[in-house]
Amino acid sequence: MFLWIILIGGVGALALAYFAMRGPSASKALKRRVELVKERHGDVIAGSAQAQIRKLMAQRAGRIEGFASTLIPKPALLRKRLEMTGKDITLGKYAMVCIGVAAVVGIVLMVRGAPLLLSLSLGLFFGIGGPYFFVGKLIQRRIKKFNSNFPDAIELMVRGLRSGLPITETLGIVAQEITGPVGLEFRAVADKMKIGRTMEAALQETADRLGTPEFQFFVITLAIQRETGGNLAETLSNLADVLRKRAQMKLKIRAMSSESKASAWIVGSLPFVVFSLVWFINPKYMGNFFVDQRLMVAGLVGLVWMSIGAFIMAKMVNFEI
Repeated sequence: MFLWIILIGGVGALALAYFAMRGPSASKALKRRVELVKERHGDVIAGSAQAQIRKLMAQRAGRIEGFASTLIPKPALLRKRLEMTGKDITLGKYAMVCIGVAAVVGIVLMVRGAPLLLSLSLGLFFGIGGPYFFVGKLIQRRIKKFNSNFPDAIELMVRGLRSGLPITETLGIVAQEITGPVGLEFRAVADKMKIGRTMEAALQETADRLGTPEFQFFVITLAIQRETGGNLAETLSNLADVLRKRAQMKLKIRAMSSESKASAWIVGSLPFVVFSLVWFINPKYMGNFFVDQRLMVAGLVGLVWMSIGAFIMAKMVNFEI
């Protein structure tokens, strides 16, 4: 059993080395060329603007950025995820953090007497999963702040429309008056409109980057009103009321499921806490889990069953509105 684990670890290390040293993919290069041709021969204004932005980003990117783009399987998706945080986090910085976390965890475990293969595995797990989890938390925090201030921004637009201002002017007012993520996103929309993008295209790009249903509702409302007509101020006022009621329903569901979530966190984290405390107090007593093959198999089976239970509990207390 131990020989099989060593063999699998060696094959995984060779696979990682191959993917790291093989260089850029031919299919990715072809896809990039096709996109450049589309930008060059498509919409002249939008294509030239995107080409200039791509050129500036390529000039700013250094060796670390290029190496991270080559090493990461889907750099475009990860770059979009990093942009959703609202922070200045590049692929190079993200890759350096992942490598640093993996190295620190692996070295600490080896110093504590853990086997080399286990140290490398846990180092890769925390090095990849830790920053990914942290970025997800940043995205959730920003989206939560955006959704809390977004109805106020819509009400500000309603007051501007009722006073006779056009919709484009009200977008600029929201960008100036509202602070936080809402103001930044509306300011980005206003800047895109200044360089020639249509309002629908700029809003849809922002909706795709945010990935929140609330802003998508707003974009769909503007698109429908532009095609069918009607009182836009009254429509946006109703949308703001719906978004507030939606937020209230989320808070009510969160309060009703808080006890179940707390119980799930306590039950799920207790074995890991006890194992860590006993290991730091008496490493020899818990060291058999890293030496005895029977205990290793038992520990892996226990982790699998605990993961299944945590997944089921998470689905039971997670509600979509």
